[in-house]
This record gives sequence, C-alpha cells and structure tokens, in this order.
Amino acid sequence: MEMLKKLQSTVAQAVTQVSGALPGNPVTREYEVKEHIASAGPGLLWKVYSAVKKSTREEASVFLLEKHLLEQWGRRDREMMLDILRQGVSQLTRLRHPRILTVQHAMEESRESLAFATEPVFASLSNVLGQLENAPSPVPAALRDHQLHQVEIKYGLLQLGQALEFLHSDVKMLHRNVCPDSVVINKSGAWKLAGFEFCQANKASADQPPSWPVAEYDPDVHPLAQPALDFMCPEAALCLAHTPYSDMYSLAALVYAVFTRGGTVFNCAADWYAYKKAMNELKRLPPSRLEPVPAELRETVKLMLNVAPDLRPDAHQFAKINYFDDVGVKTLNYLDSLFQWDNLQKSQFYKGLPQIIPKLPHRVCLYRVLPSLAKEFVNPAMIPFVLPNTMLIAENSSKEEYVEHIMPLIAPVMKLQEPVQILLIFMQRLELLLSKTPADAVRAHVLPLMYRALESNTQQIQELCLSVIPKVGALVDYPSMKNALLPRVKQLCLSTGYLSTRVGCLVCLGKLLPHLDRWLVLDEVLPLLPQVPTREPAVIMAVIGIYKVTLSSDKLGMTKEVMATKVLPFLLPLAIENGLAVAQFDAVMTLVKDLLARVETEHRDKLTQLNAMKDEQQKALNASLAQPPPGQLVGAPGPTSDIDKMFGELGIGGDPSPAPAPIPARSPSGPLANGSSPAGGGASLSLEEKQRRARQQEAAARLSSQPALTSPTTTSSANSSSGSAGRRPPRDLTDSLISSNLNMMARPAAPPAAFPSAAPNYRPGGGAFQSQQPQQQPMFQQQGFQQQSGFQSAGFQQQQQFGMGGPMIGAPGFGRPALMPAPSATGWSQPVPSAGLTPQYNSQQMGLGPQFGQQAGLRPQYGQQSGLTPQYGQQPASKQLSSSEISDLLS
Repeated sequence: MEMLKKLQSTVAQAVTQVSGALPGNPVTREYEVKEHIASAGPGLLWKVYSAVKKSTREEASVFLLEKHLLEQWGRRDREMMLDILRQGVSQLTRLRHPRILTVQHAMEESRESLAFATEPVFASLSNVLGQLENAPSPVPAALRDHQLHQVEIKYGLLQLGQALEFLHSDVKMLHRNVCPDSVVINKSGAWKLAGFEFCQANKASADQPPSWPVAEYDPDVHPLAQPALDFMCPEAALCLAHTPYSDMYSLAALVYAVFTRGGTVFNCAADWYAYKKAMNELKRLPPSRLEPVPAELRETVKLMLNVAPDLRPDAHQFAKINYFDDVGVKTLNYLDSLFQWDNLQKSQFYKGLPQIIPKLPHRVCLYRVLPSLAKEFVNPAMIPFVLPNTMLIAENSSKEEYVEHIMPLIAPVMKLQEPVQILLIFMQRLELLLSKTPADAVRAHVLPLMYRALESNTQQIQELCLSVIPKVGALVDYPSMKNALLPRVKQLCLSTGYLSTRVGCLVCLGKLLPHLDRWLVLDEVLPLLPQVPTREPAVIMAVIGIYKVTLSSDKLGMTKEVMATKVLPFLLPLAIENGLAVAQFDAVMTLVKDLLARVETEHRDKLTQLNAMKDEQQKALNASLAQPPPGQLVGAPGPTSDIDKMFGELGIGGDPSPAPAPIPARSPSGPLANGSSPAGGGASLSLEEKQRRARQQEAAARLSSQPALTSPTTTSSANSSSGSAGRRPPRDLTDSLISSNLNMMARPAAPPAAFPSAAPNYRPGGGAFQSQQPQQQPMFQQQGFQQQSGFQSAGFQQQQQFGMGGPMIGAPGFGRPALMPAPSATGWSQPVPSAGLTPQYNSQQMGLGPQFGQQAGLRPQYGQQSGLTPQYGQQPASKQLSSSEISDLLS
C-alpha cells in the first residue's frame, strides 16, 4: 500500500509539473504525458517525459523545453537559443534513419513551452555518464544504477558511426556537435543521434563536390548557443574549412568520454582561449592520455584525433575496424536489419541465436534482442524459430521482468494450433512457464495449453506433455488438478492406441501421487487401474508402481476394505500373465503378500479391539448385576445351547462371556427366598399383587394342615402317629421309588379310567400343575414338586401317578417320553405335562426328577440351599445300581 501511495504521489507530482509547463500545448491533445524520466539536448535543457499516444495507446516520449529556464540569459542569447532549438527539432523531424532519433509528432510551441514527441526514450548518453542537469529528482534507480556493458558500448559507437555515414554520404550534412548531450538511448538500448541544432547542410550544387561554409565560434555568444568546445575539431579554431572529418574528431572525443565516464581529452570549460591552447598541444598528445580507451580501439581513436583532417578515418572506415568484429555486435546488427531478409535467411540466423544469447548481457537480451524477436510473432511460419530464443531469455529474467516484457508477447502465441511445433516448444518449457507466470495467468493461458497438448493427435506432443506434467504438479492448483488435468490424463490412458502413451499416462499418474491427497487417489486414480484395457508387462509394472507409491506414502495409503475388495482381486489375475518375466512376477507377488499382511494385521487389530470392548461391557454388566438393588430380580443362567456344546467338543470354544448370576428362588408366600421383600418392605403393592399374595397365603394355610409325607411302607404308622413321624429323620426314598416303579411295571395293564371333565391347568412359572381337585393344587404347591415324566410320586394322601407313554427314559435310542396315564392302586391317574426337566442317567446312577418341597425336608433349589445337585447319584445313602441291573429292570 505504501508503494502504491508513493507511486500515486510521484505521478501526481509529474502531472502537476507538466500541466504547469504545457498549458494549451497541442502535444497534450494527442499524448498522455506521465512521469519525468531524463534530460537531453544542449545543456540538457530538454526535459524528457514518458507518454502514451491517446489514439493508439502506443508508448512514446515527450521532449519539453520550459521557456522560463532561458530567462536567466539576455534577450539576444535567449532569442538565439530558441531559434537554434527550433531549427534542431525541425531538422531532426525531416531525417528518417534507424540510427537517428525518430520524431513521432512535430514540435509544438505555446507561450510557456516547446514540445515534441519521439519514440520511447530511456535517457541521454550524458545522463548515463552521470550528467543529471534537469533530470528527475529523485533520480530513478534504473538511471542511477545504469552501467554500460562492453557490447552496448561497441554497438552504440558502431551505430553512431553508421548515423554519421548516412549524414555524410547520403544527406551531405555535417552534424558539428557530436557529444553525449546529442546522443539519446532509446528504450530498447539503441544509441540514436539527435541534437541537430548546429548542423550544416551542403551549399554546393549537385554537379559540384559538397562544401560546407565555415561557422566561426563567437566568444561573446552564450556557450549553449554554440557547439561544445570540448568536442569541437581543431580546424574550427584555425578557421579552416569544415569537412566530414570534423565530425569524426568529435566522435573520437565522445569515445574518450564514454570510457572515462564523462571526461574529455582537453577540459576547456567553455573557454575559447583554453580551447585554442589545447588545440596547439594536440600534436604532442601523450599516449598515456588514451589509456582508458581499450587497446583494440586506442590506435583508431588516436588517428581520429589527428590535427590533419585528411589523416582521420571516415565513418565508413570507422565502422569496419576490428574492434566491432564481435559476435554480440554482429548479432545486434543483424537483428536491426532482419526486415531486409527472407524467411530462409531469418530461420538460419534464429537457429544459431540460442548459442549467442547466453554471451550477451541480460539487459541487452531483454531490451534489444526481445523486441526484434517480437516482430516475428505476426508470422506463424517463423514462430517455431523465434520462440525457443524467447523462452531462453525468459529463463534468465526475473518474475517481474517476465510479467512485464515477455508474457504479453507469448500469451497470444499460446492460443495458436498451427504449426504444431509451437505446442511442442511450449511443452518443453512448461515448467518455466508455470514457475514465472502468475496464478491467474496460469489458469487463463498455461493450463489450457496443457489441455490442448493432451487432446492433440500427435503422439510426440502427448508423451512430451505427460513427461513434463509431474515436474509442474506442485504448481497446479487443486481444482484444476481434479476437474481438468486428471480427467484428461485418464481419458488419454483409456483411449490411446499406443502402448508407450498408455504407459506414460500411468507413469505420469504415479509421479503425481505426492501432489494429490488421499481421497483424490482413492476416488480418481485407483479405480482407473482395473479399467486399463491391456495387460502388457509394461502396463502391469506401471500399475504395480502406482500401488507401491500409494502404500509407501504416509500421506496416502489404502484402507483394508479397498485392499481386500478391490486391489487384491485385481492383482491376482495379473500375477499369472504369461508375458511377465521372473523379476516382474516376483514384484507382483511381493506386492500381493504385502497387501495380505496389511489386511491381516489391520483386521486382527480391529477384532482384538472389538472383543476387548465387548469384554469390558460384559464385565461392567456383571458388576452391575452382582449387587442388585432391593426387590430387583436377577436372571437365572440359561441352558447351554447345542451350538456352544458342539464348539466346546471341537475345542473351538463358544462365547467367552460368563453366564449371568442365577435368580434367587421365591418362597410360596411371596417374598424372596432370603426373606427380603421385593420392594424393600415399605413399597406399596398393586391390587393384582395383593390378590396373588392372598391366594398364596390361603394355599399355605391349607397345606400346613396336611400331614407330612412318609414312605409307602410306613403309611399306616405315619397316619397313627404323625407327631413322631415328623421327628424322625427323612429316609432315602431311592429304594422305595425304584421298587414302586418296578411293581407298577409288573402289574397287568388295566383299562384307563375316565379322565376328569376338565383338563389340568398348567401354570408356567410355578413348576407344578393344577387340576380341578380343589385340595390337590395347594398340596402340590406347598410340597414344591416339579413333576417329571417317568417317575411316580409317593407319600401323598391323594396319590397321583405320573405315567410314561412309551419306552423308559434312559434306554438307548429313545427320545422324550409322551405324557400318558400311569396305572396306580386306585386306577388311572390324570396325565400331567412335564415341567421341562428331564432326568439324567448314566451307567452308574439314576437321577430323580422331582424337587421335593419344604415338608419333605428339602429346599426348592438343591444347588443353592441344600447342597444337592440335580444328579441324585451324588447324594449320600443312595443305592448305586450297575448298568446291567438297570438294563434287567427296564427289560
């Protein structure tokens, strides 16, 4: 922002100065005057401004003379000076030559100023040599730091010699004031002759030799109104005739001033008498005086400073000396005369120019060579010869110089389709274009150039573009890469008929991977690989390379899902291609093994984490169930499934999670077995809960009035003395039950009695059965039996038989018995459904199915409160039967 404000203030100041000096001057009607850049002319009175022509927007320079600068002189000198300046501009306007400053607009005069317009000018030679009168303040950095290179000096002196040759031979005119003030350097760096204020035209007729009248120097006239004494020839002091050799003496003095940064051979300080004295010493000029001049030019300069005019070389001879026999000078000279050559001669010259450009100073290439090359861009046939030289200059330029001088020239050329070499040259220097072109210009000019190259029908251009794209991948922005560049590379890979081009596309994609992100690779690059239509070894190796780069990159990588479902199924068929070499096959298999190892490792880690999380959740659940809140039921352990048993037999193992804690049994009266109430004792109960508890209490009261159970052999004694029976210890009922069953099986079958009119009612949660006999239901609930098919209950006052329909349980090959009426002493008892428990038999023992109630002296659940297990063979005092005895009994 500060630089912008500074620039605005500088421009505003220049406009203010110009507007004050050019009020009403006609030059301002056609030219837009900008900043002050230099000064020129006699005494550097002309101020030079940069300008732009309003009609064509072409660059120009405006020379301005402010008349108030002459007010310090007398009127006669002032009028004389104005006449001389008008004469000089008028004479300059009539002359047209490449070595003479070109006037674009003739001088215009107003009451305050004189002004005329010329070609774009950098500065005068005096400004470059350090004379800065009437120069801008502060001095521009380009002018303050300007240093002339040897090739610039050589070619500048040659240009001045050619200008004098034109004046002397063609126009028959003497300049008479060749000095640094009269030499102007244009924007391209060419030296142009100007300052024709004191020129002398030929006065002889056409059929006579040319002659120029002698103009004597008047010491009484202001020095600026006469030629500079330091550069005036000796014959002017001797009042001899002026000849073209007079200008050659002035040119030699100018050569000395160039190499001494503005010095003179004799410093006269505008003193006529000092000048005459110096001219007398000219014959005895010491050789040391010319030491600043290069050795190859020193003898020529000494000869040009000779007192005798006839011994001085003329302009044509000066241009032919060995000092100008330089490759840089010849190159610049050829560039200035190219308009005279045909296309064949131009092409030969441009082919050799790349070897010369590195030897030239960069400023010369940028301001002298490049403008000459730019003139050929209008001729498409010459662009393939000119463009490589232009790109070579661009390589040595800074980014600012490239944007200002080169990009405006080549931007229109990038849109050309023919000749095809243009696109080829741009592809070769694509990295240079992207590195120096601004981002907006890249999207506008360079990227469309790449797209046209990929869509070209020329295989060489396509492959060259593919080889260059990876080098510039970092310079392409993400949207252009995703939406424009990658789709064209993929399309070319699938549609081309050349194997080398297809491999080049895959290699290009592999080299672009470091410049892409993970999702772009997974979405755009990897899905392309299975779509490649050919399976040549080169294509397979390129595909393998893409996968390896993706796997090895920390930025990219592939998920195990992609590796398992997409990559591995695609790679395995590639591994068995017959065209692969052994090393190529090994590379494919190495990648396959690597992918398998990655999938195995990642999935095992994932499963380990999931199982660990599941175990943690189960542990947390078990911990919460270990101490349930008051009144909360805990689920009983479920039966082990058949699948878990099968896995256990195979040694694989089922669910590693532990079984939940069993649910405590509930007493018939309602509270839990441990005596705690469901809701902590003080919680309110619902109406249904109260009714259920009332029924349980009634059933408990009826059961309490029943006598205790005894064995069948002691029923009569138990009925006569119930009190003493209750005090005897409980007997082992195993023998009695087995004997009862054997007796029942030995009895003849009797026809079944009629079943009761109503079917028994099954209560799922209680483990007992309810019939229509009112006293039988509470008795079974009070005793706590869980009836099991295949056994006969004993000791009941109202005896009920549970029969078996079918073979005995425990016989080999038999399934669950059907529920059928069993014979009893009083007839057929009512069939009761099984409670879901089956006895467990083995060769050593027989288990009992029923779980005896509280009156039998056993608790409802054996495993928790009585220490008994459902396998009755483990009880003490039980009779053990062998397998043969059991078989005999069952048969």
